[in-house]
Amino acid sequence: MKTMSKLLTAAALTGALISTTTQADTLDIGVLLPSPIADVGWSHALNEGINAVKEKYGDGVTVNVVENIQEGPDADRIMNKMVGDGNDFLLLGSFGYMNGGLKLAKRNPQKSFIHASGYKTAANFSPFTAKYYEGAYLMGMAAAELTKTKKLGVVSAFAIPELISTINGFTLGARSIDPEITVDVIWINSWFDPAKAQDSAKALLAGGADVLFSNAQDTPSVVTVGEEGGAYVFNLNSSMKEYAPTKYLGVVKTDWAPFFVASVDAHLAGNFEGQNQWLGMTDDVVVVEDWSDDISADMKAKIAAVQADIVSGARHVYDGPLVNQAGEEVIAAGTRLEDGAILGIDWHVEGVNSPLPK
Repeated sequence: MKTMSKLLTAAALTGALISTTTQADTLDIGVLLPSPIADVGWSHALNEGINAVKEKYGDGVTVNVVENIQEGPDADRIMNKMVGDGNDFLLLGSFGYMNGGLKLAKRNPQKSFIHASGYKTAANFSPFTAKYYEGAYLMGMAAAELTKTKKLGVVSAFAIPELISTINGFTLGARSIDPEITVDVIWINSWFDPAKAQDSAKALLAGGADVLFSNAQDTPSVVTVGEEGGAYVFNLNSSMKEYAPTKYLGVVKTDWAPFFVASVDAHLAGNFEGQNQWLGMTDDVVVVEDWSDDISADMKAKIAAVQADIVSGARHVYDGPLVNQAGEEVIAAGTRLEDGAILGIDWHVEGVNSPLPK
């Protein structure tokens, strides 16, 4: 486990893209985001984290953001412009920015890059990912107590390892309480498509799901459908409790503040080093909160005990024996799936009904 003192990446967000005409001793930071900055969601969580950087450095940093940019040529053009405008540190906030960002980093070795959710590295290019599966496991335990249909539903963005591993964690947590529970997944291939997310959530409810998981949806669309449909619901990154006052199960929140501050410190000290940053509960990056009052005291005690074991390292979500969708043992008893394998995971555990997209 990497300690926070070794987190050698940086990021920052606020406002809109502006030209960098600040003094030479000011750190100019460019940020590219796949969805709008709002009051909830992925971009909101990143923004909250970078506020800690701005609080520490004040006028010593200038933050330049472009938001709601899909992966592809536009994203590549904008990140190139950020470098040309003099930004010395870039945060690329989407998995799909990886290849373009890596090429740009290799052409500009004096710049530092941090990339969300990816896995490729260079001397000046670091991907960072949250161990959402840890928090999702705990949410699965709670869902298992509250479901009456034994059917859980997930509205998920893209079939990338980060989100596949999170669905697996949710499923494993639920089935640790009730092995008869199954999980259906609808992939919408978008981080930000409120209408499609709502339609998918309604389809899952129609199929019998009475607990919904909004997996990396950057709007409260799924959460509001759960509230209106009488289904418990939870999400990633930031609290959406206000959108489901009676049916909110909780949130698997990411707190990027300690990571971002340590990253900027390292960059300014001149010792930025490209490496995978794989951060979870032990790092205080993954935080589970806003638990529903409908969860029993007994279940809350069980969840707290499991969480303590995960934080201490005594327990791991991917401890064997584990079986995949096809009924094949993929992790033997007494063994544990390594971080590298989780970062590249391309299979679902037993209990997930829906096949992965090809």
